[in-house]
Amino acid sequence: MNKSLVPILIAALAAWAAPADAAVKASDVIDRAIDGFVRPAYATFHEEAASADKAVAALCKAPSQANLDAARAGFADLVKAWSQAEIIQFGPITEDNRLERILYWPDRKSIGLKQVQAAIADEDKTATDAATLRAKSVAMQGLGALEYILHGTGADDLAGKSGAYRCAFGAAVAGNIDNIAMQVDAEWAKPDGFAKLWNNPGPDNPVYRDGTESVTELMEVFINGLEMVRDVRVKGFLGDKPDGDKPKGSIFWRSGLTGASLAGNLEGMDRLFETSHVGDALSGDAHWMADSTHILLANGVADARSVTGPIDKALEDPDQRAKFEHFRLVTSSLSSLIGTRMSAEFGLTTGFSSLDGD
Repeated sequence: MNKSLVPILIAALAAWAAPADAAVKASDVIDRAIDGFVRPAYATFHEEAASADKAVAALCKAPSQANLDAARAGFADLVKAWSQAEIIQFGPITEDNRLERILYWPDRKSIGLKQVQAAIADEDKTATDAATLRAKSVAMQGLGALEYILHGTGADDLAGKSGAYRCAFGAAVAGNIDNIAMQVDAEWAKPDGFAKLWNNPGPDNPVYRDGTESVTELMEVFINGLEMVRDVRVKGFLGDKPDGDKPKGSIFWRSGLTGASLAGNLEGMDRLFETSHVGDALSGDAHWMADSTHILLANGVADARSVTGPIDKALEDPDQRAKFEHFRLVTSSLSSLIGTRMSAEFGLTTGFSSLDGD
């Protein structure tokens, strides 16, 4: 997605075409986005983080294959919840390096991997306490570290006593993620917190001066989110041809959750688009764009969800690989639809504004 399209789309939002009998207010769109998606998404992430924390603690207390399986299942649920919430990369999640502490990725120089492996090899006691772990590199504190602990080389030791240190390290990481999730959930839930800033723009607001700036934030979720998914996540492992594939360049490849993560990203966008009713600002003749956006997002989710298990095996299977290729095509189509066609539709609109800035 060309960055130059962002200001085109955002400027046009101030002159949305409305149905003849109604206006679409910025405050209503943002209010629905907050209550319909953002708050529930981060609340669910908090719930799954707490569950994963408990599952890892139970594993450490009573090592067994059954408890290891339960901890891994809890991690999978946590990744799925995060993948939806992470498209909201502004507000409370940006404070105190929370975003990077939850997910330091891509880690092109394997900084996190080396640090996690070193801690396990040296049995670094400071990595087994959430308080001291917080002072370490962000690459050791989040989902990437927990994935390696639960799924990386030597992870099967967690089912027995020999994995005691590794489990203690995992418990600290899981507790750290839960603590961050709790903080972000609480800050979004506050009636006078960041949500109020987002939905009450004005000259005294330190973040948003008017309704157009508030909606700018919303639209950039889709534009930047699609860029992230297509140009960073998918491009990192899917080549133009099979011999160009790099399975270990995919997110969550060790746990086999690459497809689930990509599905979560697009599912989050779909939920946000639908619950905010941002498409209602399109004129009647152009309302098909809103319907098409939903259909494309749903198709992308289905593609990604259908790819399960080890990513290297999936890429070797022509049918499975074709799902990723179609997923990539879908994200490109969405970028064109939202960033080009919708922006053109909004930009050509004349007359009174349906986004009145309330």
